[in-house]
Amino acid sequence: MALQSNALAILDCFSMDLIWNRAETGSPLLVLAHGAGAAMDSDFMNQMADLLMTEGVSVVRFEFPYMQERRETGKKRPPDRQPKLLQCWLDVIGQIKNEYNGSLYVGGKSMGGRMASLLVSEMTDLSLSGVVCLGYPFHALGNQDSPRTEHLADFPLPMLVVQGSRDAMGDYATVQGYELSENIELHWLADGNHDLKPRVKSGFTHQQHMIEAAKKVSDFIKTKFTYTGLN
Repeated sequence: MALQSNALAILDCFSMDLIWNRAETGSPLLVLAHGAGAAMDSDFMNQMADLLMTEGVSVVRFEFPYMQERRETGKKRPPDRQPKLLQCWLDVIGQIKNEYNGSLYVGGKSMGGRMASLLVSEMTDLSLSGVVCLGYPFHALGNQDSPRTEHLADFPLPMLVVQGSRDAMGDYATVQGYELSENIELHWLADGNHDLKPRVKSGFTHQQHMIEAAKKVSDFIKTKFTYTGLN
């Protein structure tokens, strides 16, 4: 795939302002992409960004072109094709590096996290420190026998996946059968679905799982973090 990296270029894949949740000076930074069906300011994304900031991780969010168009027109449309999503990710990373000189982490909710992992697997010269995925779509709904995991078997960077144990796109039992790199750490949330939400009968709450997810992400990032400046 021919992706073009230009950290100094004006982004042409999107024009919407980034959303920053800045923790204290010297904090690590995670670029967090939205999933296929919900925008960068969905309840899930807002809550997770706030929780991560509380845990001492700065977060910056962006939107893929199709989601911006949906916001502008009010009409739902499917995600952009993979090459456009990856190019947008690359452009965003370029812009962020103009403002931030520390260890940079990328990831996202569902599709956003998967695209981040694909980019990292294809381009090893981005000077990234790790990947974080919240509710990774290991397979399409109802299609466990065709996993989207080929690039994860020999993954080049540390990667954390926080996954609900009954996620319809990768539950605990199914994912155990996939070949994943030793660089990938799985953290399971009991009875959580694709949004990390458990059923009432589980004895857990969604808020508890969101807090646990944020703490796990923070711990994962801070163990590998070095800082040289956030402008």
